[in-house]
Amino acid sequence: MKIVKVEVIPLIGGTVDGGWPQGHEPEEDLNTLIEVQTDEGITGVGSCFTSGSLVQGAMKLLWPLLDGESAVEPERVTETLREATFWQGRGGAVEHTISGLDIALWDIMGKACGQPVSRLLGGNYRTRIKPYGSMLFDEPDVLRDQLESTVARGFQAIKLGWRPFGRRNRKFDELLIRTARETVGEKVELMVDAGGSEQFWPHGLNWARETAKMLADYDIVWFEEPLPPDDLEGHIELTRTSPVPIAGGEVLTRRQSFMPWLERRAVDIIQPDSTKNGGLSETRRIAWCAYDHNIQVVTHGWNTAIGLAADLQMAAALPVARYVEYLTPCAYLEELTVEPFTLDEEGYLEIPQGPGLGVELDHERLARFRS
Repeated sequence: MKIVKVEVIPLIGGTVDGGWPQGHEPEEDLNTLIEVQTDEGITGVGSCFTSGSLVQGAMKLLWPLLDGESAVEPERVTETLREATFWQGRGGAVEHTISGLDIALWDIMGKACGQPVSRLLGGNYRTRIKPYGSMLFDEPDVLRDQLESTVARGFQAIKLGWRPFGRRNRKFDELLIRTARETVGEKVELMVDAGGSEQFWPHGLNWARETAKMLADYDIVWFEEPLPPDDLEGHIELTRTSPVPIAGGEVLTRRQSFMPWLERRAVDIIQPDSTKNGGLSETRRIAWCAYDHNIQVVTHGWNTAIGLAADLQMAAALPVARYVEYLTPCAYLEELTVEPFTLDEEGYLEIPQGPGLGVELDHERLARFRS
């Protein structure tokens, strides 16, 4: 089975504000789908967390290496792309595009074999998993309303991130956390993402250490990106002393970039993003290395329905997996597939068991968001 065509599908009209200082408008081009077509009529779909124009540019570089290649050897094909673009890739838009291609090729492989991707990745350790609703912090009154709405949808875990947390003063940070805990009660799990990958992040190790102590008082599950993502030594020291587990890694690409963080135990929880770090092939390698170092894996996903489907397949195939990120509310996640994702009575998501990623794009709905 050979690759004969790749279609790049930028998504606009439903882009979620990511918390960056400049904000994001719904019309902004931030998520991109990739459809890979084969000579036997099977199509695979992947997702990239980067703009369509960058993916289109990267595809011009990658297509001569892809044209006529095997559609059912995702690891070999994408590793070849990575090695062949060493001087122009090694991260950024090229690696993000390889990520989407890799996910699409696993989708094709699963469909060709009549098996879910999770089984091809090694087997199913679970058939469902807890999603955490991922959303931004806001002013206390607005935050309270948003949390009540998210709990009403059935989420039993919620992550709050970025502005205005960490942007004013310690008293306001604690007010936000206290408001969140009082709103959702003791049974709903809460995670906190400081957003240290924001440009010109002003806080250092001492701020992060003291903030972690405050978060521990409110039973926060983990403290994410408390420091800039290049501060490896700061993360090592913080993880060693923090009373709350430290999480990070969403901005890293390629498995080699993750190795120092795992070998030196710079985090308690590593967060590879399959839509940008090299795809399911790279995430599988990263995740097993993390498992061997007794570091928990929770995939990052500021996502589309295809990205979430890939995360669910990976979560099924890992010996230890407790959560998947579920961006909410998000039209690209909730309005693109024939069968929407639904939470069960306990707040869990069933992991699709159909061939490939186990989800099917609804092209009529997709047409609303195609640029």
